[in-house]
Amino acid sequence: MTQLRCAILDDYFNLALDVADWPKLSDRVDVTVFSHPFASEQAAASALADFEIVCAMRERTAFPKSLFDKLPKLKLLLTSGMRNAAIDVEAAKARGITIGGTQYSRDPTAPLAMGLILELTRGIGRENARMHAGEPWQTFAGVEIEGLTLGIVGLGKLGSKMAGIAKAFGMNVIAWSPNLTPEKCAAAGVGYATKQELFAKADIITIHVVLSERSRGLVDRDDLARMKPTAFLVNTARGPIVDEQALLEALQQRKIAGAGLDVFSVEPLPVDHPFRKLDNLVLTPHLGYATEDGLRIHYGQMVEAIDAFTKGGELPRKLA
Repeated sequence: MTQLRCAILDDYFNLALDVADWPKLSDRVDVTVFSHPFASEQAAASALADFEIVCAMRERTAFPKSLFDKLPKLKLLLTSGMRNAAIDVEAAKARGITIGGTQYSRDPTAPLAMGLILELTRGIGRENARMHAGEPWQTFAGVEIEGLTLGIVGLGKLGSKMAGIAKAFGMNVIAWSPNLTPEKCAAAGVGYATKQELFAKADIITIHVVLSERSRGLVDRDDLARMKPTAFLVNTARGPIVDEQALLEALQQRKIAGAGLDVFSVEPLPVDHPFRKLDNLVLTPHLGYATEDGLRIHYGQMVEAIDAFTKGGELPRKLA
């Protein structure tokens, strides 16, 4: 039997082969791991031209129609998660490419958002680095979050989880999104605010909406201008939801106290990006979903999908 070629993309952690049972496919599938991002769409096309199966990690590698047109052998595209805004699903369907997804047992992004809040307000990582560097004692006076107001943009599954965590820390919680109602806020035990009220009143704002054409640029220059000079912004959703240039200027001019970002419009964040030079900005490299527990589920379910596909069966979690 001729083996199909399978590419695992963007395995930055070099974990994919260790956390799932890929050997069960060895009689049918030859697996290649790509641990670094492609420099361009053409680089991706050249590297993947001979693969029938591709396993994508979230939106790290985009699959527009133009890339599908350069991958004549591609039959199966799997993505971690049950949606991927970087995949042109209609173009894939037109080419007869099957698309499948994977599930989460739970989502670790909300705890990471709280970690960014704690770093911004208590300087844990900053003081840890100073201690390891031999500095004698502390220089950062923290901010107590108990009693502060957290503004949540988006009160869906993640936003609601974030609200629960924040209340456990003694924070007051208000929320807003384009379709959010006072009744839904009341059911979640949080206060309702208009967009203008949320950005003006909140001491910390955290974003938990899905990226779409509607939410692209949702947090704009005017919203940032409404924030208190002592307020912080946290984004663990998607970079393009926030006007990055406006945020950069607000941080450079210290119009707000700081920000914590796990996501960016261009990922990985370019090494010369001005964000990297700011001392009032906490940066993490899109860690929100990236835990060994979660990756074990994603890759395990990819193996399950490939096993079914190569045996002529239906995908357990077919997207298109």
